[in-house]
Amino acid sequence: MRILIDIGHPAHVHYFRNFIAEMQLRGHQFLITARDKEVTLDLLQRYNIPFHGRGKGGNGMLAKLAYMLYADIFLFRKALKFKPDLFLSFASTYAAHASFLCRKPHIALDDTEHARFELFLYTPFTQVILTPDCFTGELGKKQIRIRAFAEFLYLHRNRFCPDHSVRSFLNISPDEKLVLLRFISWKASHDIGQRGIPDNEKRLLVSRFKELGYAVRISAEGDLLPDLEPYRLKLPSDRIHDLIATSDLFIGESGTMSTEACLLGTPAFFVNSLDAGVFQEEVKRGLLWHLKSGDDVCNKIIACIQQPRFRDEHQKAVADLHASKIDFTAFLLWFCENYPQSQIDIKKNPEIFNQFL
Repeated sequence: MRILIDIGHPAHVHYFRNFIAEMQLRGHQFLITARDKEVTLDLLQRYNIPFHGRGKGGNGMLAKLAYMLYADIFLFRKALKFKPDLFLSFASTYAAHASFLCRKPHIALDDTEHARFELFLYTPFTQVILTPDCFTGELGKKQIRIRAFAEFLYLHRNRFCPDHSVRSFLNISPDEKLVLLRFISWKASHDIGQRGIPDNEKRLLVSRFKELGYAVRISAEGDLLPDLEPYRLKLPSDRIHDLIATSDLFIGESGTMSTEACLLGTPAFFVNSLDAGVFQEEVKRGLLWHLKSGDDVCNKIIACIQQPRFRDEHQKAVADLHASKIDFTAFLLWFCENYPQSQIDIKKNPEIFNQFL
């Protein structure tokens, strides 16, 4: 089978890297197209995944529409030469459009209900949409609800074992408490009108956690406040999950990294006005604290983590989560290799999911 995968975000590299590696061992061939966003291209290189870059994209609605036309043509031309049997992506408008022009099926993963513009652009040209079972949107007959989050593609216990030597790399002792902060750029289309942590609270988080004896590291998409720049994380891009796993606390504006922390057993505080079904489930399970306003966020977080049974209750919630979710990569391998029959089979018999627990 020949598969074209479009990558639009660093997280998408992680979503598909195990799938690509195992499918290649089975004799399947890939063409990867990728947007130059943050560390996406660096990750692809670190995982030895050949790719064709499709540029940086655009900021602002007009620039995004112009880029969509460019990327559609780029993918279509690549596909004409590669002749894929299947297109696969995480909610890629460009892969959906190119697949339609090539008259080939497009399988999309999605967990972002609030990205309505992207949903509007890609769903008419997509044959299957794989979403978490907690996804709050109804996407019709194309939708298949999966007993997993997208992050289980690479952080399921069968797929990932953290390397705690990352602390030594960062000169942080094993017994030192560590808080990881994550600030985003707010340039995605679904971020328009949303808000996270104000600058004064960013400064307060750093100073208060230092007073509490924590080492502080900041992962940031763009520029940091000058006085916070010394705390910027300097780490190879493929080791971020080792760091999240060995952190004592995660606080950030990124939904993806907040969910990664939940899966890796690190208490996570997500500060963002956006919401989604995944976050709602994580909150119900006691894995995530979702603060939709950044006002007084530092004091709220410190009050929470100082509760007597905070750590014990959180670890039990992590164990319960992993016991209930499937190895998403194993499912995706089965689904793609047996498509389109797999789409019929899983809808007729959802018990098939049990073989991937």
